[in-house]
Amino acid sequence: MNLLRCVVILSLHINLIQQVMDIIIKQEENTELPVICNLIEAAFANMQESDHQEHHLVDRLHKSDTYIPELSLVAKTDQEEIVGYILLTKAEIVSESEVHTSLAVAPLAVLPEYQNRGIGGMLLKEAHKRAAVLGYGTAVLLGHKDYYPRFGYRKAADYGITFPFDVPSEYCQVIELIPDALKSIKGIVRYPAVFFE
Repeated sequence: MNLLRCVVILSLHINLIQQVMDIIIKQEENTELPVICNLIEAAFANMQESDHQEHHLVDRLHKSDTYIPELSLVAKTDQEEIVGYILLTKAEIVSESEVHTSLAVAPLAVLPEYQNRGIGGMLLKEAHKRAAVLGYGTAVLLGHKDYYPRFGYRKAADYGITFPFDVPSEYCQVIELIPDALKSIKGIVRYPAVFFE
């Protein structure tokens, strides 16, 4: 009986791995924004913490000077269906004497029927890798305190970095994309005005 149970569990793990392996992360194509906005709207539809405006923010960010095409990534199935999306745009960490360029992660979205398959993690890792290659040393986000630390995010307050939002500090997070990038950075995160329109 134990052997049968092990075989069933192993089979489930193989299926899960196969589902993730069939996903390809690519840079967004110019024609894909409407599909992406629909995906984002669906992904956040049942989230109580959401203001359900994320798809409008993405549309505005695409038209702003903070938009970096190389960091607008989609997750596609082998049938070319877009099932996930991540966007990293320019932000700043501002102290009394210095302004440091950073990136803001917003949003990370996966279609509900494809959630819990590792796709969000794939998008994050690929976005981090591409951002580092482009020379960006840090990224910030406002997100779930238990999810994002799995991918290297830490509480921003531990680095002397604060966010301009009235939310618990454990949701305000930062990551080093390049080793020691946070070594001399402290201050408040300044999001572009487009985030507040």
